[in-house]
Amino acid sequence: MKWHGVVPAITTPFSEDLSVDHGFLARHADVLVRAGCTGIVALGSLGESATLALDEKVAVLTTLRAALGSRAPLVAGVAALSTREAEALARAAAGTGCDGLMVLPPYVYRGDDRETEAHFGAVLSATPLPCMLYNNPIAYGTDVLPARIAALAERHRNLVAVKESSADIRRVTELRALAGDRLALFVGVDDLIVEGIAAGAVGWIAGLVNALPGESVRLFDLARAGKGREAAALYEWFLPLLRLDTVPKFVQLIKLVQEVVGLGSERVRPPRLALDGVERAGALRLVRNQLALRPMAG
Repeated sequence: MKWHGVVPAITTPFSEDLSVDHGFLARHADVLVRAGCTGIVALGSLGESATLALDEKVAVLTTLRAALGSRAPLVAGVAALSTREAEALARAAAGTGCDGLMVLPPYVYRGDDRETEAHFGAVLSATPLPCMLYNNPIAYGTDVLPARIAALAERHRNLVAVKESSADIRRVTELRALAGDRLALFVGVDDLIVEGIAAGAVGWIAGLVNALPGESVRLFDLARAGKGREAAALYEWFLPLLRLDTVPKFVQLIKLVQEVVGLGSERVRPPRLALDGVERAGALRLVRNQLALRPMAG
């Protein structure tokens, strides 16, 4: 697969009984690809992976593989409490026909550098699939520095991409200096995409794209084409919404935007609960204010 472009971290839709809504999941993936997205990442943080059992994860990947066909690659997020569990999920994802893996550090336990590298190495070795390393020290408390990522890539040739979510744009330039074109670099926080592209990123694992795919693809394309004035105008409008991706309740907020625009439901699985009261009213006010100024239709 080619690692590039706008790749949604797709949300997991739930029915009223909080089972996975596979019908909507398939339709939503189709909407995103038709809007110009170049692939789908499932079972990430935004996909509420930690609330899904292994059989549910396999079912999500099976649904998405069938929905996408050969139109776009499917990447499975691989995160677990233990290395053994992560290896099993990686092999299960390969069995569903995924084109690649996005590998996270373990949940809960924050290993030292040696333990972290051993975990990544084991998961990378579990299948021959090309892999993306997901570095998100803000959310997971584990920071894989550029030099260590480059060293892992030297030892594991199927490590071919990085989702950099440290919010430090210097990581992109440092990784480029260390690895050149060996690693495809993706921006992993929504509100740094224009800066990330300027620094050399070739892709965007995006969240708000679930609700606003047209604007997301347009912004990415303008920034990649060097159309600074047009990109800046769209980015200025988009930023208040993109910043919803960078706070603790980003899942609830992004799903709320999806519901407002008619591309999903705000239902989440516990321990998360849908927003309510003053918090929900404030979020809705922001979303509706921005949508009233929406520069693109649909």
